[in-house]
Amino acid sequence: MLKDSLAIRASCQEGSGYLKRANSDRLHEIFNQYATHEKNGEKFMTPADFVRSYLGLYTNTDYNPDSVKLLAAIVDTSKDGLISFTEFQAFEGLLCVPDALYRTAFQLFDTNGNGMVAFDEFAEVMKKTVLHQRMPFNMDSDFIKLYFGKDKKRLITYAEFSQFLHDFHEEYATEAFRKFDKDGEGFISAVDFQDIMLSIKSHLLTKEVKENLSAVVHASQTGKKVSFPYFMAFLSLLNNMELIKRIYLNATNGHRNQEVTKEEFLHSAQMMSQITPLEVNILFELCDLLHQTGSTDDPEADTRLGKIVYNDLVVITPEQYFRQITKRLAEIKAVSSPEERGVIVQILESGYRFALGSVGGAVGATAVYPIDLVKTRMQNQRTGSFIGELMYRNSFDCCKKVIRHEGFFGLYRGLVPQLMGVAPEKAIKLTVNDFVRDKFMDKKGNILLYGEIISGACAGGSQVIFTNPLEIVKIRLQVAGEIAGGSKVRAWSVVKELGIFGLYKGARACFLRDVPFSAIYFPMYAHTKAKMADEGGYNTPISLLLSGAIAGVPAAALVTPADVIKTRLQVVAREGQTTYNGLMDCARKIYKEEGARAFWKGATARVFRSSPQFGVTLFTYELLQRLLFVDFGGSRPSGSEQKVPAMGVADEIRSTNPDHIGGYQVALPIFMGIETKFGLALPRFQALTGK
Repeated sequence: MLKDSLAIRASCQEGSGYLKRANSDRLHEIFNQYATHEKNGEKFMTPADFVRSYLGLYTNTDYNPDSVKLLAAIVDTSKDGLISFTEFQAFEGLLCVPDALYRTAFQLFDTNGNGMVAFDEFAEVMKKTVLHQRMPFNMDSDFIKLYFGKDKKRLITYAEFSQFLHDFHEEYATEAFRKFDKDGEGFISAVDFQDIMLSIKSHLLTKEVKENLSAVVHASQTGKKVSFPYFMAFLSLLNNMELIKRIYLNATNGHRNQEVTKEEFLHSAQMMSQITPLEVNILFELCDLLHQTGSTDDPEADTRLGKIVYNDLVVITPEQYFRQITKRLAEIKAVSSPEERGVIVQILESGYRFALGSVGGAVGATAVYPIDLVKTRMQNQRTGSFIGELMYRNSFDCCKKVIRHEGFFGLYRGLVPQLMGVAPEKAIKLTVNDFVRDKFMDKKGNILLYGEIISGACAGGSQVIFTNPLEIVKIRLQVAGEIAGGSKVRAWSVVKELGIFGLYKGARACFLRDVPFSAIYFPMYAHTKAKMADEGGYNTPISLLLSGAIAGVPAAALVTPADVIKTRLQVVAREGQTTYNGLMDCARKIYKEEGARAFWKGATARVFRSSPQFGVTLFTYELLQRLLFVDFGGSRPSGSEQKVPAMGVADEIRSTNPDHIGGYQVALPIFMGIETKFGLALPRFQALTGK
């Protein structure tokens, strides 16, 4: 088994992609820190060192030493009562493999370490579990003989044991039913049903289901005894809650707040799996009961009888180790570095992001263009020069007058060149932000705040090459309508008049605006999105849109002074208006002639334009990544994966020990899985059960 474990670790290191082995020297340092036993000059961990000190389990003074020894024996493959560094390191590798839970359980029962499980070994460990103490299992049953042979001398391999362990727990419940069904009529009382569920299947029951076990039976069985078909359907439903969630999402096309009737759910179930009508009946009866008792924390649940939403399924889903494993793997799994992925792949990924960003930018710009036009005209309105009466009193007055004098489509004056430029502008901005974020991410996929700020700043700076020519043309088209009787101004004539260098007039002010804007916007968007994600880290389309809009408010407002200066520099001054010679000259003259408040002209319109624009842009960009996802090995927006979040262990058992590195970062949920997956809790498993 030791060789097998070493081979597993090597495989994990070289290509599984699940976890990266911790630095050997660091792991050795941690081992020596906890190892208290020394033999022939070599340090070893005792069972208490590993389980109580390192893992942090059984920390009470009245802990069960037999349970500690059993758990430590999982790592102690030599079965000499001590854990060497080689064994400690080998188990770290075993925790990396996809079937780590089954392998860990196998090593729990393989007490002599020969790579096989004998009946005596299985019986010895099983009799020490809380489950067997509550409701003993018949070790002479035909089920046991089918696996271990008539004389129970057959040895079971790992692969066979994994199937045995899966089937054993189902047989356990069936045998309990037989014991209570003394007359062999295929019925047990509701009290007996509750006793079986709380004793054998407690790990599959949420608090809400436990509190309503009797009620749901009375509702389904009209207060009479529980039939064997109902019993089996109830167990099957509990075992398949993750599948039930997928059936719901299939019925709603991924929407989590859409109400689904029993008929709709049953139709979806028949397309996807073998969920029976009886299981569906139990599901809806249980949800209705929880609605009526207020167990769903949904004030409108009692009005939804006969229908379910996704949160109803979350309430009755038992907490398993899977969510913690999934979360930790996502954190630990290294994001492929540029060197690992190659230049061609990086170019393809950037092209993919550029294309999606172009679409997102075009959609966002079109959605808010009228607001942008009003913002530009308000910012260009001057009070320090002799130009007569102010044309617009405020943004709303400006909008009204544009429609009156130029028609509704006057609000979209200059949109075509805007769309021609905004696509590459937003595309390069989003692409550079994602690209630089990848560079700042560590091997666990984490990024510090300064990395987010620098990534955003780089994105803002990169877009100026497209932004400045685009905006100078757009602005001149937007203000052209203010001149009564003036000739129609076209985009191409503006470009010819300005020339290449003229298109970059005001570029410094553009940098001054776009760099801080993006440095503020992207980090705030990422953190707002994380706050608005659900418990599985998933962002709904609405939360994406709101996150983008919320992040745009401070970013747009704080850079308004730079935007005012940029607008003044890029607009052609009319007769009587002040002219400016550069950024500092413009800022000085605006302050002298119009006061400090002039720097905040159009701030309201800017916020109302930039906030929803970026909300729509990022919303479109991330939805497109969901719908048209291509895996290039890099990162993708967090919370964008459209998936059913796996449920998992409670927060209180998550490891906070900084010495849990490498595979040991998932050690606690793996050990928890032996209980929550198989119901095999050991006595006084206090750190996990809270008993």
